[in-house]
Amino acid sequence: MDYLTSTYYFDYESDEIQQLITEFKTEAISQKEKTIRLYLKVRDSWRYDPYNLSFSKENFKASTIAKKTKGHCVEKSILLIACLRAVHIPSRLHLGKVKNHIGVERLTEKFGTNVLTPHGMVNVYLNDKWLKLSPAFNKSMCKICNVSPLEFDGENNSFLQEFNNKGNLFMEYLDDYGHFEDVPLEFMINNAKEHYPHIFDTKENITEFKL
Repeated sequence: MDYLTSTYYFDYESDEIQQLITEFKTEAISQKEKTIRLYLKVRDSWRYDPYNLSFSKENFKASTIAKKTKGHCVEKSILLIACLRAVHIPSRLHLGKVKNHIGVERLTEKFGTNVLTPHGMVNVYLNDKWLKLSPAFNKSMCKICNVSPLEFDGENNSFLQEFNNKGNLFMEYLDDYGHFEDVPLEFMINNAKEHYPHIFDTKENITEFKL
């Protein structure tokens, strides 16, 4: 497996990604510090939004995501991976299934459930070990949900916000689909169709859904 290469989706040689990593093109910053700062940059500069779904290949290119102002968990993970690989830090996409328990009224209305799948996160290789981190939920959204934002220290996993600040259950992982060298678009489409058949219940051959 090669977790450093540029691919169709992790197209870090593009102008959009190169502009994002300009300040990190220096050996004066450690790989650990670069990872932390890139994580925060992606976490908070793109607002989390699970309600705009696209299953076109173009949508999952990091350079396409970089031009947006918001994105869902998989999109933000792809963007972070492209930035990490661009500064020679091995990284890969990790997918799973999660259930949200707070602020789920609209989620349940649109998806028919409070289960989100596939949920995307990032695996990064630092100090001879793989770590999990999730840049999905931006700080402002966490404040609204009364949940502490996920911080990443470069030493430990940071991918699960299990409880909110009042101790109530916020998120739980239901399934783990493992990690991927590149974006498994066909798997993601089939997974979404299996869990949200009503969204795809249309005679139109469309790939864009605004829920």
